[in-house]
Amino acid sequence: MSRLPQVSYLADGRRLHLNDGPIDLVIEAHGADDASGRAAYAAAATRLTGLLDALCEELSDLRAPARERRPLRGPVARRMAAAVAPFADESFITPMAAVAGAVAEEVLGAMVAAAPLTRAYVNNGGDIALHLAPGQEFIVGLIDRPDRPSLIGRTRLTAQHASRGVATSGRHGRSFSLGIADAVTVLAKTAAMADAAATVIANAVDLPGHAGIVRVPACDIQPDSDLGDHPVTRDVAPLAPDDIAKALTAGAERARDVLARGLIDGAALRLQGETAVVALTPTRP
Repeated sequence: MSRLPQVSYLADGRRLHLNDGPIDLVIEAHGADDASGRAAYAAAATRLTGLLDALCEELSDLRAPARERRPLRGPVARRMAAAVAPFADESFITPMAAVAGAVAEEVLGAMVAAAPLTRAYVNNGGDIALHLAPGQEFIVGLIDRPDRPSLIGRTRLTAQHASRGVATSGRHGRSFSLGIADAVTVLAKTAAMADAAATVIANAVDLPGHAGIVRVPACDIQPDSDLGDHPVTRDVAPLAPDDIAKALTAGAERARDVLARGLIDGAALRLQGETAVVALTPTRP
């Protein structure tokens, strides 16, 4: 029998908090009446039950390089693989790069199926799946770095925008990064794709061979990491302005390539107080 997730309301009494091991969700739903919200929250808790167990059953395949294209069974696992597939042949990536966004999408889908909602989101550690009915909007905050978030700008999404997924990646996040970005925030049509693309773009914000960057094989820090012996960034010394510009330019070029392929709708890249923006017009806080 699958264990039940921890369920509670946040202090505002409106947002639901669901937790199951590494999955930590903050959820908000609005419908025509209170019953719609309650039904959506119940559906979210039900769908999260057993979801982590299902992913663990396929964990070895989910940690394998995406280029191997291993067959996967569960809907979340398949969504993860689909999100990273466009990047599989050009860089090292595994389906785990999209896990947070894919989980958020799955839970949101259960909520929308259970009740007529006007606006809802599932925030999985900063990776967000959105539902916006006509006339609704969502303000996305752009942060300086995930581990000590400070708002540096905002962008407004309306129901007319195609974006329904937001993700932030970088060396200060929950997962390891091959690059040196403090934060890369991506908008995409789905949360899983935003998650995968944010990882790829954050990896591209880099200065290979720079003496001020400390890297360690991922497996030396976390033996079962999906990144294996790939060197992940552990520290970055204060960089010269030209080096910051060079690293951000590399990341922005990667973001523009991903944008041109129709995989994302925009990105904001942050490194040591400087920002590069690709097809995204943030407003000030």
